Amino acid sequence: MRVISLFSGAGGLDLGLIQAGHTVLWANELDKDAAATYRLNIGPHIVEGDIGEIGLDTMPEADVVVGGFPCEGFSRANLRRSLEDTRNNLYVYFVRTVRTKQPLYFLAENVRGLLTLAGGAAIRRIVRDFGESGYRVQYQLFNTADYGVPQTRQRVIIAGTRNDLPPDLDYIFPQPTHSRDAQPDQSAVLLQDALLPWATCWEALKDVPEPDAADCSLANHVYSRYKVTNRDFTGHRWTDPSKPSPTVLARGDGGGGVCALQHPLNHRRMSVRETAIIQTFPTDFGFVGSMNSCYRQVGNAVPVLFAKRLGEQLAVLEERLETCA
Repeated sequence: MRVISLFSGAGGLDLGLIQAGHTVLWANELDKDAAATYRLNIGPHIVEGDIGEIGLDTMPEADVVVGGFPCEGFSRANLRRSLEDTRNNLYVYFVRTVRTKQPLYFLAENVRGLLTLAGGAAIRRIVRDFGESGYRVQYQLFNTADYGVPQTRQRVIIAGTRNDLPPDLDYIFPQPTHSRDAQPDQSAVLLQDALLPWATCWEALKDVPEPDAADCSLANHVYSRYKVTNRDFTGHRWTDPSKPSPTVLARGDGGGGVCALQHPLNHRRMSVRETAIIQTFPTDFGFVGSMNSCYRQVGNAVPVLFAKRLGEQLAVLEERLETCA
């Protein structure tokens, strides 16, 4: 399908959709480093700038609009979160695009805190606004570890299907492929409908050389020298190598230092490259900017593998639409 991408960041969501067979025609990102990263790896179709100042007539017609509107105001980590937070209103530009362009489908991604903001009033308002734009709306909370990502990352996906499409063409959320409770011996032979065990962070990183090794040539394999301290506080918790990584973090507004997670051996912080691997970016996907900027770009991204799973569901609908035509 033809895709418009909003709040594209470094391009994790878009790359996954491309891997699923779709074409991103137009993308937008405000952050100059993230836009440069996108341009380097995905293509020149990204428009750098404030979405509020970009005319809708400059966007092409598309089958799908996607994007992760900025989530800082919705995050559970933001103790001052409220409907009055100006960052929460950026979703209005997403709604405006959907209402004007009238794609067949839209997919929006956000943090789980969106579901409880203002006692649920935020998600109800968002569903109402999309519904009044002509769409049947559904949403679901996902843990990306259930889809093969070596990271426990909980995110909300809001999906819309245009009202004139029959109900049997509604977007269907992907089914899990992995489970915390699956037995390890299931990974040897995948039986029909059997779920695989969660992918572990150590399995994902065990073959990555140390950043300080003389023969290491991996791009972006630099890491925060902030000391490792094991205490129950965000960014300071011990990383269990037998489990998926904790959520890769970002300070999306660029304020403060990075919050890099500990390596599964717990001897240092993960490098930018290692966090990108945990986010299922290919190792040849390069990030532009300072180390802090690169950490932030990785932390703000949708895991590529999870995005691919979302895109595979769109591909199923595309085939059915072609059959109907």
